[in-house]
Amino acid sequence: MTDFTLHDLESAPADAKPLLEGSQKSFGMIPNLHAVMAEAPGLLEGYQTLHRLVLESSFNNDEKTVVWQSVNVEHECHYCVPAHSGIARSMGVDEAIDDALRDKAPLEDAKLEALRTFTLSVVRNRGNVDAAEVKAFFDAGYEQRQLLEVVLVVAQKVMSNYVNHIADTPIDEPFKKFAWTPQS
Repeated sequence: MTDFTLHDLESAPADAKPLLEGSQKSFGMIPNLHAVMAEAPGLLEGYQTLHRLVLESSFNNDEKTVVWQSVNVEHECHYCVPAHSGIARSMGVDEAIDDALRDKAPLEDAKLEALRTFTLSVVRNRGNVDAAEVKAFFDAGYEQRQLLEVVLVVAQKVMSNYVNHIADTPIDEPFKKFAWTPQS
């Protein structure tokens, strides 16, 4: 496997430096994922843009966490699962929601469970969801906007999960306490 550079403000390509400065400002550090992505500034910019759009979506913090972690766990991302556990806690998401997602357990809230189920169908079926799955999603209280925003979040997570698999991105120190291993 190729060793990927964890770029900082000194080593990053010129086009990536302002992006890493934004990461530093937003997170108080340069997340290792961003440090790896900095090698391809367009990738980092795309990822940061998608992240901002997800934050601005119609999903509340619990719902964002459900979609993020459903994809992370399905993709078995060693980096993103712990990172999003830490993010969920900083966003005030109930730990029981995150724990259930990490353990592939059903969520107690029926609407959140419908979101998890739909998200997993989108990922597993590469967007080829059937009419009954869409109806169940809408019956749970979601609308077309949220259906399309699931696709937005999936796109963001594909970028990060795949980069982390390829680069074997090391978990950031603040998230090591949330380390996760996929169920066998």
